[in-house]
Amino acid sequence: MSVFVHRAGEGGTPVLLLHGIGGSHVSFRAQLGAFAAAHRVLAWDAPGYGASADSGAAPGMSGYARAAASLLDEPAHVVGVSWGGVIATRLAVEHPGVVRSLTLADSTRGSGRTADGAAAMLARADELARLGAEEFARRRAPRLVAPDADPAVLDGVIKIMSGVRLPGYRFAAESMAATDHTGLLGRVQAPTLVVVGEQDQVTGVAEARRLAEGIPGARLEVIAAAGHAANQERPEAFNRLLLEFFGRVGVAA
Repeated sequence: MSVFVHRAGEGGTPVLLLHGIGGSHVSFRAQLGAFAAAHRVLAWDAPGYGASADSGAAPGMSGYARAAASLLDEPAHVVGVSWGGVIATRLAVEHPGVVRSLTLADSTRGSGRTADGAAAMLARADELARLGAEEFARRRAPRLVAPDADPAVLDGVIKIMSGVRLPGYRFAAESMAATDHTGLLGRVQAPTLVVVGEQDQVTGVAEARRLAEGIPGARLEVIAAAGHAANQERPEAFNRLLLEFFGRVGVAA
């Protein structure tokens, strides 16, 4: 499964960045420079997103995890936002040898925890097909930021989401609808940081707490005045937390 990877930095421990269901590698614009000073950074466009080719068939969550694992030639700090965090969790469970640490940002155990959650996730792809990407983004993006977010941040989120397309988005939604990681969290061996925006209206603080409680030794950090797209809305706080976490993992190792 061939995917596009934006690379930054030349040395240090690799950092793999996995974007959300409405994103692309551009979602990590504010992280690339900050992390590249000390790390070799890889930010992918998931299969069917951005500059990556469309998949001929639905990869499923394990397929996305395999594709992510194939990018790594040594253990990496794996950072997943929202859907990317669900992929990262599966990566940590099924390919533990490539995960040096795990960061789950504004993420979830999967939409398959309830029938209603799964149905709502599947309906998103039909909404995208009906509205087109630009209108789809204009309607959905405001929920991804805090109510008083900088308009420039919201505009950036809309612009990125306007680039999503079918079938990539549909396959991603299907993977989420089929996933409930509740019973797998205890198998995560990597040091784990769970990060969530205080005003996240999509996955929320309560779900982040469930992740942190389910993963052995995981730590939860709440970013004030941030919504679901916390890494884009409050990049200074987000980057500081992650760089400190990477440093602690490195010292422990």
